[in-house]
Amino acid sequence: MSTEEQRLAPLREKIDALDAQILDLLTQRAKAAQEVGHVKGGFASPVFRPERERQVVARLQEINKGPLLPDGIAAIWREVMSACRALEARQTIAYLGPVGTFSEQAAQTYFGHSIAGLPCASLDEVFKSVEKGAAQFGVVPVENSSEGAISRTLDLLLDSSMRISGEVVLPIRHHLLTKSGNLDGVTTVCAHAQALAQCQQWLSVHAPQLKRQAVSSNAEAARMAAADPTLAAIAGDPAQEAYGLQLWLLKFRMILITALVLLWLATMHVHLPAKIKPL
Repeated sequence: MSTEEQRLAPLREKIDALDAQILDLLTQRAKAAQEVGHVKGGFASPVFRPERERQVVARLQEINKGPLLPDGIAAIWREVMSACRALEARQTIAYLGPVGTFSEQAAQTYFGHSIAGLPCASLDEVFKSVEKGAAQFGVVPVENSSEGAISRTLDLLLDSSMRISGEVVLPIRHHLLTKSGNLDGVTTVCAHAQALAQCQQWLSVHAPQLKRQAVSSNAEAARMAAADPTLAAIAGDPAQEAYGLQLWLLKFRMILITALVLLWLATMHVHLPAKIKPL
């Protein structure tokens, strides 16, 4: 009877050979993208054309014969196009910081990971960064499904010349995070005031002994918890990964699931899909 390794060996060799072919094709694609960039440069056209990238993904999803799911196709090609786009020019995306916020996650979801992120201390700074040319695009939250519209974003949109170039609805999952993965020695849970309000019932049931402290953002709470073992943070996956925190009790990791609508801002006009209308 053959061993597991003996049976896996030829399959792994096949995968390695396929990976080499895929890499060769990706190299060819990247060179073609560079040629596209040269043509665009001659006409001063924007590097990022979201409607074109949507067409590419939609066509591939249509001709896909499986077993990859449509969402998998979209995720793979988003990163392929992001990497190719960066060969033309690595784009700077301003977002509400610090590192580890849902705004950063949304930027990576929409533009891919081959970007230069610019974390900003406030929504006002996001707008100013795009207006002054420090970033090509900015991402700002506009609505929370549990708390309603983000009033400061709406105020800034009214007073700004920025154009809305797209939107994304991002599912939000809050976790209770600590440095150790347990609550031993933890006395206080930190989070943005909105997250504390959203999770107050859950905290009263599962961690009533913890004091509650509002801070500027959930990502800031995660940063603080990473430096102080007496603190826990309410934050999401991006902050957990950015600051190396652990989930407290896996079965309690999902405190709340809501949705955040984020808008993409730019100084130039970008074609919008039919369902998205400028405010």
